[in-house]
Amino acid sequence: MKIEKAIQTQGFKNQQMKAAINIMYTAYHVKCSVSDALKAYGLTPEQYNVLRILKGKYPDQMCVRDIAGRMIERSSNVPRIIDRLELKKLVKRSTSSEDKRETVITLTQPGINMLATVNDIMEATNSQVCHLSDIELEQLNDLLDKYRG
Repeated sequence: MKIEKAIQTQGFKNQQMKAAINIMYTAYHVKCSVSDALKAYGLTPEQYNVLRILKGKYPDQMCVRDIAGRMIERSSNVPRIIDRLELKKLVKRSTSSEDKRETVITLTQPGINMLATVNDIMEATNSQVCHLSDIELEQLNDLLDKYRG
């Protein structure tokens, strides 16, 4: 569906404005689909993002600051997200052995199991949302990287 029809507008001032609005609208559409898929597992997209970040460093620990620096949405309240993941026993919080002032986070086995399950669901969700070929996806990724400069 064309962006003009989706948001019921006659047009845009220029192509730059159209692209910016189109990216925001599409990002919201993807996030809603992801949120709906994760809801059944009691996770938010931000919690899923933290689990993925920790999985990338597993079995190593990560400090909260490093996790925050890798988040998709930089404004996320990472300590609060970690609190909720810890309540679900998906992550473990401890004090760094190198710097006692620093808190480090580790992915737990239940967290690894949850991520494995949810990754399959996310793959299916992405397939349902995305209607592009691998070649088109590669082009889109290249264009988005270039757009961000």
